Amino acid sequence: MKRLLSEPRPDWKQKIQEQGLVFSTTTMDDGRRIEYWNESAYYEFTTDEVETLEVAAEDMHRMCLEAATFLATGAMGDIGIGPQALELAAESLQAGDVDVYGRFDFIYDGQGGPAKMLEYNADTPTGLIEAAVAQWFWLQDVFPEKDQWNGIHEALIRQWKRVQYRTGMSTLHVAHSEVEESGEDWMTAAYMRDVASQAGWTTIGINMSDIGWDPNLNRFVDLDNFMISTIFKLYPWELMMKEPFGQRLLERAHNPRWVEPAWKMLLSNKALLAALWHLYPQHPNLLPAYLNEPGPLKEWVAKPLHGREGDNIKIHAQGISLEQPGGYGREGWCYQQYQELPDFDGNHPVLGLWVVDGESVGCGIRESDGPVTDYFCRFVPNTIDAPAPLSAEASSNKAGIAL
Repeated sequence: MKRLLSEPRPDWKQKIQEQGLVFSTTTMDDGRRIEYWNESAYYEFTTDEVETLEVAAEDMHRMCLEAATFLATGAMGDIGIGPQALELAAESLQAGDVDVYGRFDFIYDGQGGPAKMLEYNADTPTGLIEAAVAQWFWLQDVFPEKDQWNGIHEALIRQWKRVQYRTGMSTLHVAHSEVEESGEDWMTAAYMRDVASQAGWTTIGINMSDIGWDPNLNRFVDLDNFMISTIFKLYPWELMMKEPFGQRLLERAHNPRWVEPAWKMLLSNKALLAALWHLYPQHPNLLPAYLNEPGPLKEWVAKPLHGREGDNIKIHAQGISLEQPGGYGREGWCYQQYQELPDFDGNHPVLGLWVVDGESVGCGIRESDGPVTDYFCRFVPNTIDAPAPLSAEASSNKAGIAL
């Protein structure tokens, strides 16, 4: 893996906005503007690296399902979600409730050593538009002769077709929280509507706060009092369980098919890291991790069980004593072995490896200036050191995006 410089397209800002990446610019309190999208550089993989990392992601997904089964027994406590939510997650896992996607975060430096898993964002992963769409169009404009590690869009369409076949349903509600103000959740939900529509679903958008309960139907309903039968929601399960309607979620017989399903509470929780190390100690793609205490670790990263975007991360390592702000931590902590991020001329990348229905389908890379990949990181596109595939399937599919 190499980091190479590239000349940004003159109209790059307009293009990424047209493709749905409307949340690239962050204006700081002092007036500075920070850009999330960065095409002044790109990362290039070899074909062998991609194949190796694909195997690692798919192996890790299978191992995570085993770890979820272990967590569902309560062997590590209620992992900060409470006994009722844990029971619901266990029932959902046992029932095999259908899921769609997730994103692993991996450390990888391209120097021949194994990639190390940092966490699994398996309930409400974002970073989708830039990974699936924006970097693909960048490739067509800048390096049309090259390949890219990116089959995310096509895989999502295939999976939504499978979900329709398995459920026999044709109407999909797509929900997000309007509290998120950057536009990322809104556009991610819009993109998910797009791929589901291409798969044959009739989609209906709704805010999470507008989902109601009809006591006569004994079902969740939308603003038109239409019963919700299948719903994709970009809202964490642990927060849903705390909402006024949270107790209704325990009545599985009266619930819609939630995507992602309740068992994703077990995979998006940082306790998963400790469960993985307990079940697979010394696995080359894992970092040692322990629940509630550092255990034998001398250098560690403390992660709140429900944390996101680097909030409340604590790092205790040689030369580093850091504690990020945020509102997480009361639910408990997982301590993971500190591993220094790769350094490419002061840029520290983390690989976001996307998995759809257990299959590794693409990569999105975020890089930071420091040891934590936080709100101010940059997304950098990727290529593969190989010619573009001959198939025009990707071109025809992505050309249909209507955000």
